[in-house]
Amino acid sequence: MTAMIADKIERFVEMARRAGRERLMLCSSGNLSWRIAENEALLSGTGSWLPELTPDRVSRCRISDGGLVEGPRPSMESSFHLGVMRRRPEVNVVLHFQSEYATVVSCMKEKPTSFNVTAEVPCYPGREIPVISYYRPGSPELAVAVTDALAGHDCALLCKHGQVVCGQSFEDAFQKAVFFEMACRIIVLAGPGNYTTLTDAEIDDLETYVLGKKAK
Repeated sequence: MTAMIADKIERFVEMARRAGRERLMLCSSGNLSWRIAENEALLSGTGSWLPELTPDRVSRCRISDGGLVEGPRPSMESSFHLGVMRRRPEVNVVLHFQSEYATVVSCMKEKPTSFNVTAEVPCYPGREIPVISYYRPGSPELAVAVTDALAGHDCALLCKHGQVVCGQSFEDAFQKAVFFEMACRIIVLAGPGNYTTLTDAEIDDLETYVLGKKAK
């Protein structure tokens, strides 16, 4: 292992522990990945408890085919992590957590049709957050569903399984995950019919004046 790879693994471990500080997972229920080269990524090892991740529990894998380069067997969710990176070359980080409130919402019989309860949601996680049907964790079906959903979105809700986000950097991805968890917390604590969401016009206004996506 080169010194550069060792430094990247230390950074990866630091970000895994940050997920614990942000209260984004319970026990080992979460995984993350980081593109460190054109065809190589770091992933949390299977069964790892992210708040206490150590360098020996980090896997290096090829993005192209998922082959293990070094380290323990990667998370059972590695297929969708690497699938998203193959589909979207600009994505460098994928995070998946059973964060408390996103998981509550993911188990609701009637799920929200919009998560845009505050101005931050359309600006960071995105104005449209797809809801992915339940598939067994680690299954090929889940990998395909997540890869397809994140082909055009940065955040998705997994039925009975929490949230998944992607971004260009750890900071970008964490910001999306935290704001999505905040939205879910508002929805849960407010209760059905007791919260409002931004209108399309209000979101368009944000995209114009905050994100600069549209002409003024």
